[in-house]
Amino acid sequence: MNQGSCLMVQGTSSSAGKSLLVTGLVRLFRQDGFTVAPFKGQNMSLNSYPAVEGGEIGRAQVAQAEAAGLRPSVDMNPVLLKPTTDVGAQVIVHGIPIAQMGAREYHEFKGSLLPAVRESLERLRAAYQVVVIEGAGSPAEINLREHDIVNMAVAHLGDCPVVLVADIDRGGVFASIYGTWALMDEPDRARLAGFVINKFRGDASILEPGIREIERRTGIPCLGVLPYLRDVGIADEDSVSLDDAVEMQRRVPRDADGWPLGEGPRVAIVRMPRVSNFTDFEPLVASGLFRVRYVDHPSELAQADLVILPGTKSTMADLAELRDRGFAGALAQMRERRARVLGVCGGYQMLGERILDPEGVEGTEAEIQGLGLLAVTTTFAAAKVTEPGVAEGVEGSWFPPSARTMAYEIHMGRTEGSERPLFRLRPLAAENAETAETADSRTEGAISADGLIAGTYAHGLFDDFSTVASLARLLGVPEEAIESAGKRQGSDHARREAAYDRLADSLRANLDWARIRQLAGVAGVAGVAGVAGVADVAGGGEPS
Repeated sequence: MNQGSCLMVQGTSSSAGKSLLVTGLVRLFRQDGFTVAPFKGQNMSLNSYPAVEGGEIGRAQVAQAEAAGLRPSVDMNPVLLKPTTDVGAQVIVHGIPIAQMGAREYHEFKGSLLPAVRESLERLRAAYQVVVIEGAGSPAEINLREHDIVNMAVAHLGDCPVVLVADIDRGGVFASIYGTWALMDEPDRARLAGFVINKFRGDASILEPGIREIERRTGIPCLGVLPYLRDVGIADEDSVSLDDAVEMQRRVPRDADGWPLGEGPRVAIVRMPRVSNFTDFEPLVASGLFRVRYVDHPSELAQADLVILPGTKSTMADLAELRDRGFAGALAQMRERRARVLGVCGGYQMLGERILDPEGVEGTEAEIQGLGLLAVTTTFAAAKVTEPGVAEGVEGSWFPPSARTMAYEIHMGRTEGSERPLFRLRPLAAENAETAETADSRTEGAISADGLIAGTYAHGLFDDFSTVASLARLLGVPEEAIESAGKRQGSDHARREAAYDRLADSLRANLDWARIRQLAGVAGVAGVAGVAGVADVAGGGEPS
């Protein structure tokens, strides 16, 4: 069986831009007519998404798959770690949770997962002309090298060249490139085929003396200098990106009370200690209809029109911490002043009366009291729900029947009670998970009798503008402002497609693309995308 070629992107550090560079590269290969898939052997992220086969993978690989025109497959991210504490995580292999492990235990265990990584990479290479592989952290983390399953170990598995990306925005870019090279063993160094400087602001010619010196010292060429891209419009991966987003938010002009300047309703998102899938709320910011801020202290809720409790990987632990910080009383006061509260996933579970954990899924306590704002009870179970679907509003909900969005559930346990539903959820058929809705549907979420408190398991609930518009109307935004925002924003799918093309255009203009195609082994090869008979074992294909 013919194998596709592969190219790997590694970084001098976390947040150097590996995920974004891989996203842009798969888009470029797709634009040039190649069948291409992304791959990351191991990912650590609290942002995840259901794969086409069931199970879940990291959110970054979902964006990369979409840029490649594919549905997300567990083979694109065979090992996913979802942190539950500062020193522990849920270990997910091929989409399925297999264990809860501490850092030391996983460090000793992860080498046994290399066969699973190899299997997934081989399946992708059998199905696509090119596989673009993303590393994690830095290959120079010499304390982790022995049991590596995501950096140079994967480069050797795939016998592929490595492009090293470095972040100049944080400073020390030349030291980080040289230091990474210097700490590598000779067999690993031999795989370094070039470096890319990322997030540069200014005249790139100023960098020339430094670039030439690094090339002289290491013997590896510079393949390009990428500009700092603002508002890319592509989903971020993890809490590092959330930290960056919060920091950028602090630079936005604010009023005397700390809210972003503007006329829209004030929306406060509580920053959970172990927040997950925070990308759910990026469309609210992008719409320009709301004044959104992340908050760390209950006093910051005093003027909010809406408070959002986002998802979390550790509902019980984060609820205890929010109580200790005084959020329980502040949320009760929201109801007293007729303001609204929305809980998503773990936040939904917190809003209920009780949380039961008879199997010890989250810890040692069998039962804790919720915030008591919704008449529901959550019971944890070991089996995880990972299901894509279409969420439709219902009469009397915050969202009318005309509000409709692609959504997905990723949670452990079920929530039941006597409240009215927020949505109807139609599951998607696995064999065509982008378009085929099943005939069956069920009610989902809950709204309190007074209409002020709501909860849902639906992630991606604001990915369609119809749900953004419904929330804006609920909070009193004038119709002309909503219509104007809708015209600017367009459909979410079209907006993401345009973002992938903008990213690819920037890479094509600033990278040595001919050299990168040569490194990927397709310099003189014609693409076959769209040709009948191309293998598709990973569930790929053009989304409609």
